[in-house]
Amino acid sequence: MASNRIRRSRAGFLAVVAAVALVSGLAACSAPAADKPKPSASRSASPTPTAAPDPVLDPAGDSEANLAYFDFVNGRLLATVPTPNGQQLVENLVAAGFVKADMELTPDTTVGSEAAEAIQFSVRINGSCLVGQTGAAGYNAIAEPLLGTGKCLVGATRAIDF
Repeated sequence: MASNRIRRSRAGFLAVVAAVALVSGLAACSAPAADKPKPSASRSASPTPTAAPDPVLDPAGDSEANLAYFDFVNGRLLATVPTPNGQQLVENLVAAGFVKADMELTPDTTVGSEAAEAIQFSVRINGSCLVGQTGAAGYNAIAEPLLGTGKCLVGATRAIDF
């Protein structure tokens, strides 16, 4: 009987040892090793990206070469004056270095003296055209070749006498 008790206690002991070994093995799989260093957060040595410089007017360039600048100048105005009139558009372009004599502008009022839904404006530059439009639908601009008439806009334009 004593040998039977020893066998049971030895069997129980081995079961406990096996269970402890199993639990320890599983814990080792999921827990980080104490002797391995944790990765540290470090800043990369790459430089911080800088913003691209603002576009500039290229007086010798054509409309394609100056479209980004045209958009930049008009975008700056529209950020402060969301619905500019024709005079504000022209004065803004003149202040940015474009030549007033090379500009065309559609009326900013209708025949009934209501505000126009959109205003088109353009600048002739080295045989090509920068054409912009602003109004209720937003702003858009394109670079186009000069028309056969020597103008940029089709249809009625107003005198730029301010």
